[in-house]
Amino acid sequence: MDTHALIETTLAGMGYELVALERVGRGVLRLYIDKPEGVGIEDCVRVSNQLTRLFAVENVDYARLEVSSPGLDRPLMKEADFIRFAGEKATVKLRLPLDGRKKFVGRLVGVEAGVLSLDVDGGVQQIALADVESARLVPNI
Repeated sequence: MDTHALIETTLAGMGYELVALERVGRGVLRLYIDKPEGVGIEDCVRVSNQLTRLFAVENVDYARLEVSSPGLDRPLMKEADFIRFAGEKATVKLRLPLDGRKKFVGRLVGVEAGVLSLDVDGGVQQIALADVESARLVPNI
């Protein structure tokens, strides 16, 4: 089993979602976790302790483990993220321009057949998820 799948399976069993996993220089393994009610420092410690033990058993090569919440501007990575956060405001950046724009900010309406509906300035913009380079929630501050 690869490291990503191992972590994802372990987190799911603990009630967490793996938002993103990064391998950074010098052996740093950085992961972002989430759960419906949000993530606190205790959650990060719990996950870090569990994964440290798991990595020792599974001989996962890493120098340092960093566990964090995705933050208020949580990245939207999977189709399920766009569905879960429907009604929230998000910034969506595209790989190629659509109607002369590569960046859209609006309310997530939903996803159907791989196409995101985004309410931008009172009009609904249809964006293929395959064309999305990155997307993040806009914090409600």
